[in-house]
Amino acid sequence: MSERTISWFSCGAASAVATMMAIKNDSTVVPVYCETGGEHEDNVRFMEDCERWFDRSIVRLRSDEYEDVWDVWEKTRWLAGINGARCTTELKVKPRLAFQSPTDIHVFGYTADKSDVDRAIRLRENYPELNIKTPLIDANLTKENVLAIVMSAGIKLPKPYILGFHNNNCKTCVKATSPSYWALVRQSYPNEFNRMAKLSRELNVKLCRIKGVRSFIDEIPMDHSIVNPIAPSCDFLCHIIESEFADLALEGKDD
Repeated sequence: MSERTISWFSCGAASAVATMMAIKNDSTVVPVYCETGGEHEDNVRFMEDCERWFDRSIVRLRSDEYEDVWDVWEKTRWLAGINGARCTTELKVKPRLAFQSPTDIHVFGYTADKSDVDRAIRLRENYPELNIKTPLIDANLTKENVLAIVMSAGIKLPKPYILGFHNNNCKTCVKATSPSYWALVRQSYPNEFNRMAKLSRELNVKLCRIKGVRSFIDEIPMDHSIVNPIAPSCDFLCHIIESEFADLALEGKDD
């Protein structure tokens, strides 16, 4: 079985720059994107811009069983918990496992920011069988750096960054516990917020923490200030990240 280098493109600035760096180092790199059906519509434009930048097409992977994140949540009746989010498992992990081969080299867009460096370490610890490359960390590029690089390439950042989100995740990231994040979702995507508020009530899932107390997202005050609206990066370690953010919220630092 021949060796293949896969760059996991997420429609975020970091994965875009990591993919471009990988391509410059190895012209045979294959950019791959796991479609969730829950991300901003502007991602289509951003992906096309990146394909022109990369001078190659991005391989799209989709679940054979679920249409999008809402299909996963509504059919499984499961949002998120200590073991992570079912949507990540069904729409990202399973398609990835079906696509990859044991000899593949995997490029991930973790930045040189401490939180990403820690996650890269955990990725290697949790998946020791994978040959992993983190070009942004190797080049000491931070999230701020990669945003600037994308813009300097003449590519407009995906709309969620403009709206104030830290990551280009799905419109409603069920791994997020920050009330500031959900307040920004309510402001930016009112229809999706209301749909999630209804579904989380039906499933009795309190997605956010207000002053360390688990709460329904529709309990967030309408005048809640939007400060540091953190949502975790949507990657293969979502169960670890969910635990990290739960601990952070318990300490009252998520708001």
